Amino acid sequence: MKANNNLQKFTKTEIKINKILSLERITPVDIEQLDEIENSLLMETLTKNFNNLKGIERDKYYDKIELITGDTTKNQLWESNHIKITNAISNFIQQYERMPAKTEIAEKTELSRQTIHKHLKEYINHPQYLGQIEQFKFLTSKVLARVFHFAVNGDIQAAKLYFNLMGFINNGQTPNNTLIQNQNNYIQINGTVLSQETIKQLTTEQLNVIESILKKAKHS
Repeated sequence: MKANNNLQKFTKTEIKINKILSLERITPVDIEQLDEIENSLLMETLTKNFNNLKGIERDKYYDKIELITGDTTKNQLWESNHIKITNAISNFIQQYERMPAKTEIAEKTELSRQTIHKHLKEYINHPQYLGQIEQFKFLTSKVLARVFHFAVNGDIQAAKLYFNLMGFINNGQTPNNTLIQNQNNYIQINGTVLSQETIKQLTTEQLNVIESILKKAKHS
């Protein structure tokens, strides 16, 4: 009897899920009747079906399930599309030395031309893309520290780049977004501090490099 009850319960669940899958567009109201297990089974089925589709058919299926797709899943989908499109463009340019057409990107990514067009048009304002830009900005101090390391070890090009970035070489003017402070016994440039102790540890050659660059900047 217990086996029959389980079978009946499974059959009812299957009927519920199949009824929802048959809808042209699934809304949150359509899945309110499902319990936790049924909802989980539905989402697994939808994910499996979606992942097996390509191009326009994939777009149509997304339209069908968009209203019940959570923000986390949408962001993951956006990131996946962005990586696919970015890699396709980069690899194509390296191989053929030209920018690919949207049709060629579609062939490489298995995404539709419509999805690619929409992504390229709107990505610059997407929160996920803006978040990536912030990550690059976050690493700025690490890159500057590396440039400074090469500069104080005698690399003139690195030193010139460092002073350019810090605003020393700019026709005597400092960029508005660069903060240079002289406080007591040290100089702070943005997040980099040059103290008397730091300067004392520099070799004669390193000091000569810095002096040479500053003289060139002064007379440029």
